[in-house]
Amino acid sequence: MEIVEKSVNPHGVPSPDDGSQVLGVFAKEPRPGMVKTRLCPPLTPRQAADFYRVCLLETLRRVGRAGRRLVLFYAGCRDWFAEHCPGCELRPQVEGDLGRRMAAALDSLLESGAGAAALIGTDSPDLPLPLIDRAFAALAAHDAVTIPADDGGYVLIGCRRPCPQLFADIPWSSDQVLALTRRRATDAGLSYTEIDCWQDLDDAAALCRLLARSPDGEAARYLRRIRPDLA
Repeated sequence: MEIVEKSVNPHGVPSPDDGSQVLGVFAKEPRPGMVKTRLCPPLTPRQAADFYRVCLLETLRRVGRAGRRLVLFYAGCRDWFAEHCPGCELRPQVEGDLGRRMAAALDSLLESGAGAAALIGTDSPDLPLPLIDRAFAALAAHDAVTIPADDGGYVLIGCRRPCPQLFADIPWSSDQVLALTRRRATDAGLSYTEIDCWQDLDDAAALCRLLARSPDGEAARYLRRIRPDLA
């Protein structure tokens, strides 16, 4: 099946307080040497972990304003997330590679009554809320949706039914993720669409783009404090 258009009409987006729309956030406990390692350098492992924490909290605050049910899928110590992310619904990630963990997370949301479920990470703390709205709107007509990233991956993936084919045998953290996701959707006969494009934070150039793009965001303000030379 051909991949359809890369945008949908933003009019008619279901109300964000519709309980059938659930957004999951994937996160790790921010330990030095365990998160944002591709940003070392220019950041130190401690700075990278602190930056990850800032991105996580900014992400939760921003997407929480949309009014959808929000579920935080965590890896690490539950107590850390309970302390730093109060009020969030917490679920542990399952064991396995990233694909297995994401597929299981989406399946769990759909099995618990969500009519449409999507996942984001913490690499795009300034992801515009209208793009998330449009992704959920697209799921009214499609089995799966992504918001592509400019590095060959994606910053959001959503489904309205289990789509395990999209997560099997993918070389995660490579520039082949999006291309293979498209191919898996076609091979499986899934109705799949894409919503525009956004950027994540995997190298020094991406940090500079964040500073220029969203200078007033929490992540950008943190970067200016610790690395004024990047501005």
